Amino acid sequence: MRTNRPSGSYGQSGGYRDDFNNGYNPRSHNYGHNPYGRQSEVLSPSMYNGLIGIVLLYGFVLNYLMVKHCTEFFLTMNLWVLLIGYFVLCLIGIFMSKASDNPVVSFIGYNFVVVPIGAVLSVCLAGVAPDLVKNVVLVTAGVTAVMLVAGTLFPNVFKSIGGALGIALLAVIIIELICGLLLKIIMPTFWDVIVALIFCGYIGFDWAVAQDEEPTADNAIDACVGLYLDIVNLFLRLLSIMGNRDRD
Repeated sequence: MRTNRPSGSYGQSGGYRDDFNNGYNPRSHNYGHNPYGRQSEVLSPSMYNGLIGIVLLYGFVLNYLMVKHCTEFFLTMNLWVLLIGYFVLCLIGIFMSKASDNPVVSFIGYNFVVVPIGAVLSVCLAGVAPDLVKNVVLVTAGVTAVMLVAGTLFPNVFKSIGGALGIALLAVIIIELICGLLLKIIMPTFWDVIVALIFCGYIGFDWAVAQDEEPTADNAIDACVGLYLDIVNLFLRLLSIMGNRDRD
C-alpha cells in the first residue's frame, strides 16, 4: 500500500515514474545540506539504510507484541468491522506518509499501517502452531535478505520490472476477489507460490527505488511503508505454502 499503488491487503501496484532519482546523485553527497531546499537533513547512506532497518524492525516487533498479547481481543471483533477498519486506517496512513515531508507525520502514518495489519495478523495466526510461525519467520527473513542484496547489486533489473510487477499484482487482486469472495474457491498452493514470487520481486524493486531517493529521514520512513507491506505479504504467502505442506 503506497501512494502509487492500489489499496487492499497487497499494497502494491507498479505505478512508479521512470525518472527515479529526480536528479539526485547518490555518489556525490553533501551531508547536512539539503540541495532540495527542504527542512529535512540529508543523511549518509549508512544512516539512511540503518533508519530503514530500525523502522522496519519497530513495525515487526509491534506486530509481535500485538499477536502475543491482543489476539483474544481482536478475535472478539466483528470480522467486517476489522477488515473495513484495516482498509480505512491503512489508506489514511499511506496518505499521511507519502503526502508529508515531515518524518514525524510520516512515522505516525506508518503506524496507521502497522497497527491494523497487526490486528489482521493476530486473527490470521490464531491457532497456528508456534513452530510453524517461527519457521515461516526465519524463511521470510532469509528470502528478504537475499532480495535486498539482489536489489542492491542489480537495481536496474528490478526497476525495469516494476510495471510488470504492478500488472501481475493487479491481476492477482482481481482473480482472488472473484474466486475468493464471489465463487468461494480455495486457491491451490502453486497460486501462493506465484504471489510469493511477485512480492519477492517487489522487495528488490522497492529497495532499489529507495536507494535512488534523497536520503532523508522522511524518505526512509516512506520507503518502509512499501517494504513492510512487501515483507508481511510474503510472510502470509509462505505461511500458507508451508502450512499446506505440513498438512500434506
